[in-house]
Formats: sequence, structure tokens, C-alpha cells
Amino acid sequence: METTIVNKEILHDLIEINNDRVAGYQKAMDELKDGDADLKSVFVEMIGQSHKLKATLAQEIQVLGGDAQTGTTTSGKIYRAWMDVKAVFTGHDRETVLNNCEFGEDAAQKAYKMALETEGLSADLRSTITEQKADLLTSHDKVKTLRDSVAS
Repeated sequence: METTIVNKEILHDLIEINNDRVAGYQKAMDELKDGDADLKSVFVEMIGQSHKLKATLAQEIQVLGGDAQTGTTTSGKIYRAWMDVKAVFTGHDRETVLNNCEFGEDAAQKAYKMALETEGLSADLRSTITEQKADLLTSHDKVKTLRDSVAS
């Protein structure tokens, strides 16, 4: 029973991180200038990715007999950095927006890493979380590459 509770808590935390990621990218799109349509399309892709990841996590929660949370992290146990990202947006320039997005992607990576380090995580969930972490790492690297191209 305890393992089921741990698994549900981890899944809820990861759903909240993905909700934060969606909110962060929506905020990032609001901060962009008209000439940054290429970034807007990347951010829409990232939002879609988080929705897909959340759907998988929510399905896992239902398998465990629970209901998925729909909020963002306000008291999440794993990591709350996307909230900081949403509060930090001060500039509208491309580099600032990408720096903040990379910070958020780092936070998501840390959240998934911490989830994988949790004792009592089932093998099935460990596999799902590992796959999602790898998927998110690809997005992190894409944001980092975009940021580096602006910074140089």
C-alpha cells in the first residue's frame, strides 16, 4: 500500500511540473516580440509535449486508483523552479526568454531525476519516468542550442 501512495505522489508532482512547464512556455510566448515567430512555434511544441507527458502520467495514476491533479506546483514536494521562472520574466528580448526557458528545463530535469531516486518507485513507473526524462532532455538541449545561438 505504501508503494502505491509513493507512486501516486511522484506522479502528481510530475504532472504539476508539466503544468508549470506549460504555464512557463505560455508566459514565454507572451514575452516574445513579433519577430520571434520561430520561438513561438518551438514553445507551442514544448507545450504539446507536456500535455502528452501529463496524459501518460494521469493514466498511470488512474491505474493506481487515483485522480490526476490539474494544478501547478504551489506546494509540490519535488521541485518548484518553474514558479520562479514565471516570476522572473523581466525582459522581452530573445536571449532573456531563452535563458529563463533553459532554467525551467533544468528544473524539469531535476524533478524527474529526484523522482527516479525515490525509494519504492515501481519498475513500470521508473521506466515511464526514465523515458519522459529523456524526452524532456531533448527539449532542454533544443532550448539550450537556441539560447547559445543568440548569446554568441
